[in-house]
Amino acid sequence: MSSTRPTVVLVHDGCSDATSWFGVIAELHRRGLTAVAAANPLRGLAHDSAYLASVVAGIDGPVVLVGHSYGGAVITEAGAAPNVVSLVYVAAYLPDAGESHQALAARFAPSPLLSRLRRTAFATNDTDRATELTVPREAYRPFLAADLDPEVAQVLAALQRPVAERVFTDAPTVAAWRTKPSWALVTGADQALPPPLQRFTAGRAGAAVLELPEASHAVAVSRPTTVAELIQDAAEAGSAPTA
Repeated sequence: MSSTRPTVVLVHDGCSDATSWFGVIAELHRRGLTAVAAANPLRGLAHDSAYLASVVAGIDGPVVLVGHSYGGAVITEAGAAPNVVSLVYVAAYLPDAGESHQALAARFAPSPLLSRLRRTAFATNDTDRATELTVPREAYRPFLAADLDPEVAQVLAALQRPVAERVFTDAPTVAAWRTKPSWALVTGADQALPPPLQRFTAGRAGAAVLELPEASHAVAVSRPTTVAELIQDAAEAGSAPTA
């Protein structure tokens, strides 16, 4: 009897893009794992999770979903797909069904980044407009990437994609972590997503937790080997036996 190794699907945060997983993907490949970096649309939780579910549905065999920050909310919803075998949360939050980021964040001291986000109107169709968020370049390194070289942080700031502000108030309809094994990496020096919020939601979910006390929000870039090792743990636990 052999086992089928899962495909790892990586979901980036708002104010980021799929290139943030570059180092993690390289490490996963060295470990013989197949990885896909999904292009998170960042238009709202229902839209983004439906898109991710379609990506997962197109993959034969088991899948490990990995979400960074807001990507954690997306995998919480889309992770209900039957071929998803485990979930990994990287500097992320694990909302319950019906629980928005805003509702969770109200329990903790506010993120120092929130007041510095830049808000810009965008068109959703011919008549409606909504608001999207970006991080000003001068704020990117101190609040998202303090453990990165300044030049690298500025590249990430230039690569960031705006996220619809509604992601703060959207809530998942299902919490996949209630039925799927979960892992969580908590970033102890995070200035974007408060570490107490990360710890609380990971502990509530019964996730296997690894904490890096000095890691920033950009841990996938600053500590790709550690992130890949945690994902490998989830992938090995989720390997499906085959005849």
